[in-house]
Amino acid sequence: WEQVYTRIKEYRSKNSAPVDTMGCERLADDTADPKVYRFQTLVSLMLSSMTKDATTAGAVRNLQKVGLTIENMIDTSVEDIDECIRKVGFHSKKAICIKKVAEICRDEYDGDIPSTLEGLVKLPGVGPKMAHLTLQVAWKKNVGIGVDVHVDRISHRLKWVDSEAKTPEHTRKQLESWLPSEYWTEINPLFVGFGQILCKGSGPRCGECPVRDLCPSATVK
Repeated sequence: WEQVYTRIKEYRSKNSAPVDTMGCERLADDTADPKVYRFQTLVSLMLSSMTKDATTAGAVRNLQKVGLTIENMIDTSVEDIDECIRKVGFHSKKAICIKKVAEICRDEYDGDIPSTLEGLVKLPGVGPKMAHLTLQVAWKKNVGIGVDVHVDRISHRLKWVDSEAKTPEHTRKQLESWLPSEYWTEINPLFVGFGQILCKGSGPRCGECPVRDLCPSATVK
């Protein structure tokens, strides 16, 4: 696996992907107050599910224009939040969740986001993938791998997980059982970008792939 990982990392260092400039870890305002930065990171990840990076980035920018803070989201109507994010997938549901999360953060976490996996996954609209990535980006805590569709797909194609891994959560647990923890934070943006530009869901570009000779699923060797 190390040879495969090294080659993918080398390829990604020379080939940029949408995640590199518009991924959720890039969208929060890092000049803002730390609590605001953490909340913006969480909201960016909430918006990202079932949504392309460029669309998520646009929605976050719209919210930042009105003031993407816990206080402002509490004071802003669900309808106005929805208008800012209407291009993302399931925008109406996400608008409701963002407002609820802001209220929970104010009432239960002293105007900050939860700092534990358990606290994050209890929030409406926040799943395990978002929680792991939020901890890594917002709190610099590495307690697990954020497995999205790209990480899931590539792990299966490389046979890094077996057929029992039917969900991203199964994939996460299998990967964590053998992949050294120092790779857990890095693998998400690495594989997401690789999936965006090369190892696509439909029509993977195996002929250009740096690991085609080592990949069990490659259509071209």
